[in-house]
Amino acid sequence: RRLNVRVTIELLSISNPVHRKDLAVRLTDDTDPFFLYNLVISEEDFQSLKSQQGLLVDFSAFPQKFIDLLQQCIEEQNKDIPRFLLQLVSSAPAVDHTSVSLNVVETNPFKHLTHLSLKFLPGTDAEIKKFLANCLKCLKEDKLMLEEKLRKTEEDLTRQLSYTQQSLSEKSRELDKLKNEWTSYTTALTNKHSQELTNEKERALQAQTQYQQQHEQQKKELENLHQKSVQQLQNRLSELEVLNKDLTERRYKGDSTVRELKAKLSGIEDECQRAKQEVLSLRRENTTLDAECHEKEKLINQLQTRVAVLEQEIKDKDQLVTRTKEVLDATQEQKVILEESTEEKQRHIEKLETTIKSLSAELLKANEIIKKLQGDLKTLMSKLKLKNTVTIQQEKLLAEKEEKLQKEQRESQEMGQSLRMKEQEVCKLQEQLESTIQKLEESKQLLKTNENVISWLNRQLSEVQMAKKLDTSASTQSGGRAAASPHGMPDRPSFPSSGISHPISPLYAFQNFVDPTHSKNASSQCPVPKAGTLTLVQFHTQFSKMNRCLDAQTVTATSHPANKENGDHLGLEPKYLKKKDDSIPLRGLSQNTLNSELLRPYLPTKAQPLPKAAGTPASAYFPG
Repeated sequence: RRLNVRVTIELLSISNPVHRKDLAVRLTDDTDPFFLYNLVISEEDFQSLKSQQGLLVDFSAFPQKFIDLLQQCIEEQNKDIPRFLLQLVSSAPAVDHTSVSLNVVETNPFKHLTHLSLKFLPGTDAEIKKFLANCLKCLKEDKLMLEEKLRKTEEDLTRQLSYTQQSLSEKSRELDKLKNEWTSYTTALTNKHSQELTNEKERALQAQTQYQQQHEQQKKELENLHQKSVQQLQNRLSELEVLNKDLTERRYKGDSTVRELKAKLSGIEDECQRAKQEVLSLRRENTTLDAECHEKEKLINQLQTRVAVLEQEIKDKDQLVTRTKEVLDATQEQKVILEESTEEKQRHIEKLETTIKSLSAELLKANEIIKKLQGDLKTLMSKLKLKNTVTIQQEKLLAEKEEKLQKEQRESQEMGQSLRMKEQEVCKLQEQLESTIQKLEESKQLLKTNENVISWLNRQLSEVQMAKKLDTSASTQSGGRAAASPHGMPDRPSFPSSGISHPISPLYAFQNFVDPTHSKNASSQCPVPKAGTLTLVQFHTQFSKMNRCLDAQTVTATSHPANKENGDHLGLEPKYLKKKDDSIPLRGLSQNTLNSELLRPYLPTKAQPLPKAAGTPASAYFPG
């Protein structure tokens, strides 16, 4: 059968009573805690094992070689035909109670070669208990470590959960606040527009009644003066034909503008779809940036801990350098003292040499004095030898001190180099920290600008939707209200963009119409303005890129019924598209008031500030 066995190799050093080394090998099974076999090999046992099995390594190199053989067995165990095998052989059937032999076998097509064979003894009850106790201790330590890691991870996760819940509550509160502001703003706008519509309807009804009364009076006056003003009526007919032509041209111009505005509307809808896609992409980028920000915070915490450890190491190195400097100063002082003592000894030796010379001169002069002083000379020579030995020893001590000084200097230089390396590493780490902080700030700023752009796009989309709803409702209300005026007069134009949904008489387009009192006195004049004073109502309003999203509405006028019957279709000519100098604005509705009425639903209020997007001036939204 095949088993996964754990092999533990330990080198034991025993110093009581004799210093010796033993090699302990233990076989265990992780699945079976009672599977335990031990082998202790001393140096004497290894010598016998070496001679029996013909080993070529020493006792000191044997553990590493044994580990190499086991490593080769591990590498070959997953192959179909392994080259190295580890065999555990037992002579008796009961493997747990008899000695076994562990063989490292190399296989080849010719023969199975046994490189090493070791005999193991089964573990006793005490050894098994000790082994189980060690296993239990290791498991408890692992358990404590895992519990500590689990507690730390739980704390981190609870902290992150509380932070995310807090941010979620803040975002929900902001969303509720924006919803409330939007509902209040929409209700205020609807109330305002409904009130304006009612006021304009009342004004239109009053004007209609007034015009009807004036028209009846004019009709009576025309019947009384019909016989006298036949020629004037013919002139008036010619003028009315000219007016009819102008109105038909105006109708064709309105149709062309309607087609252009429809094309613009389709382009604006495409731009709206692109803006929605950009909003989705920005939201995805926001989520990725949040994840990157979290990773950068983790990296910053790791770098801060590493910087603290390096600072502590630098402090320790500084203390060590100060100590070495103190020792170096003390050795230098000792060196100075020894140099002074050697100089004194040299001077003493010179004095002795002078005395010896004097003694030799005196010996030549007198042999008797030499015989007497021989004993003194011997004593002096012995003293001189002692002094020479002392000086030699001192020189040796000085050489040793100098060697120690050189070693200390080399160590201090190495410490200085290591200090410089550490300082460079600290500088690099600080630069990396500053760059990561700068990147974090840039990512935060980019997040803020993305949030501003998203909020601005949401407001613009909501404004476009509101404008479309208002324009569609106004166009449906003004769709079928066109009534024919008496005596073949052209239909009255309507102004849905300015809030006037009722038809207006053509006489309302002239500033100087005839007063009834004046018409009674003037018998030879017609109560109709001259042809030279007639002009088209032109609106000169320029819109920026934001106002391109609004649906433009134009003033249309129906043609004269007589022209429809005759089939007279007139086209637009360039001369009618030019602005005339003698043009008269619409009475009661000047150009500024019409522009303000057109732009009032889209102008920002205090509850709706302009978005402060990067690189977009305020004049780009509302020019003029």
